[in-house]
Amino acid sequence: MTTRTVTWTQSNARTLSRQGLDTPLRATPAAVTSAMLAAQAQVLSAAELSVALRLGGGATRTTVRDALWTDGSLVKTYGPRGTIHLLARDDLPMWTGALTAIPGTASRAPEAVGLTAAQTEQVIDAIADALTDAQLTTDELTEAIVARTGPWAGDPVLEAFQGKWARWRQVTHLAAHRGVLAFAPNKGRRVAHTNPQAVPLEQGEALGRLVVRYLRAYGPATSAHFAKWLAAPQGWAKEVFRSSAAEGRIEPVRYEGDTAFVAAGDGEFPAAEPRGVRLLPYFDAYTIASQPRELLFPGPARERALAGGQAGNYPVVLVDGTVAGVWHQKRSGRRIAVTVEPIGESLDRPAAREELAEQVERVAEVLEAQSTLTVGKVLVGAHA
Repeated sequence: MTTRTVTWTQSNARTLSRQGLDTPLRATPAAVTSAMLAAQAQVLSAAELSVALRLGGGATRTTVRDALWTDGSLVKTYGPRGTIHLLARDDLPMWTGALTAIPGTASRAPEAVGLTAAQTEQVIDAIADALTDAQLTTDELTEAIVARTGPWAGDPVLEAFQGKWARWRQVTHLAAHRGVLAFAPNKGRRVAHTNPQAVPLEQGEALGRLVVRYLRAYGPATSAHFAKWLAAPQGWAKEVFRSSAAEGRIEPVRYEGDTAFVAAGDGEFPAAEPRGVRLLPYFDAYTIASQPRELLFPGPARERALAGGQAGNYPVVLVDGTVAGVWHQKRSGRRIAVTVEPIGESLDRPAAREELAEQVERVAEVLEAQSTLTVGKVLVGAHA
């Protein structure tokens, strides 16, 4: 059987379409987040913007917040790469099963402050019990864990930004990946947690589903791309892809001179090339997951829009599916001032400038503000 050849342009067009980045999707925030697989949310406002920009019907950040804090169809928790993400609640069984299967994710605290395997299980059981049908701040959760385990769990032994954290906190990520800890609405300025009561899928099945979902969202891709996206060992990812291929879940294609994979039966790609101007915030899933990265960030875009080779640190401007600028917003009350710095000449066309202005207005609509646009040098650094 002849292996199909897929180009970056074809792959890019399909990813943009499936994620609502060519035409916004008439869907729920949870459905859009599921199409992205996950929305990175250590800066929650960036995740809200990522999701809402893909939604039609005049969706705003409030639309996303309602899905997160009111109807619960979104969950804020620790996802891929150990970072905070928004995940669709319906996807939690897959995510929790898959994330616990990744090797090397256990705590590596020094022996003097670490937890034994038995203590780890005690703490996770205590977290699950304390947070079931409850919303507790970190201090309240510490008290509840200590009451269920012993004072050792609350010993302030972990180095932190301001002082020291309780010993139990080294298993926060693991508890989230087991499906017993997620974020709840803040109590004032204090972070709070709850138990989403997610039951993980069996690890092999969860990984098989995640590989298929990843390839539907961002394929064609290689096991090395998958490993980079998950921050997982490449050898392990290669074996996951081998197993998935043996099970008939995925199939090979030729992609930009390499062998890559798509989900089985998912080999159709649009004939039309990507078109349009889009603004993407920090840590957008498209920016982080799309590969090959050198084609998403061509030429000077690599130097300007990647921070030490790491994607997501700058909000970017897409023109016809590739990075052609960076941007920054400064908010003051109900107004946001947006500065866009073009890279190259693709934003010089009058039609592109007109669409850029429309996109800035859409960003302001999502943020429930009014906007001004300046085209010029972005003077702030990454994460500003």
